[in-house]
Amino acid sequence: MRMLLFIVGGIVAVIILLVVVMVVIGSRMEPNHVASRAISLRRTPADVYAAIHGFEASPAWRSDVKKVEMLSPAEGRVRFREEGSNGTVTYEVVEDVPSQRLVTRIVEVDLGYSGSWVYVLTPTSNGARLSITEHGVVSNPMFRFMSKHIFGHTTTIDTYLKSLAKHFGESAVPEDSPPNN
Repeated sequence: MRMLLFIVGGIVAVIILLVVVMVVIGSRMEPNHVASRAISLRRTPADVYAAIHGFEASPAWRSDVKKVEMLSPAEGRVRFREEGSNGTVTYEVVEDVPSQRLVTRIVEVDLGYSGSWVYVLTPTSNGARLSITEHGVVSNPMFRFMSKHIFGHTTTIDTYLKSLAKHFGESAVPEDSPPNN
């Protein structure tokens, strides 16, 4: 019995130590990051724009979104709330140039993370190239450590891009892209 208690106590101590180390390292990391990924699709920029701007329809093709609720505009900006694997998050559209550029921003400031996504559509000879740049801020030190060293800053972007390609009946491997401002 003593041995079992010693083993359990040791496991708990190691877990606590790991958490403390992650928080300490995370608190020393820069909270801001920029991550950018892109894919090419055999669709026109207008087709791709329609899909990414059709916020209400995104649960039909996005594997990480269960529900989208369109909200009343605030200061003339489109707002919507997503419910999915990242919890419930409210976004607003801060820039919208149809078939070329879309910028969305997280409205809440108390999630432990915030930021914006810049979507840029570029015509190609075969269709369109979509690049997404995340300008993120991770205020929670534990989540900052995990997002950098465990999940990776591009995981959510990659999931989005792969889901979009699948929506169009294509497959895509997201690649690094120069950041969009």
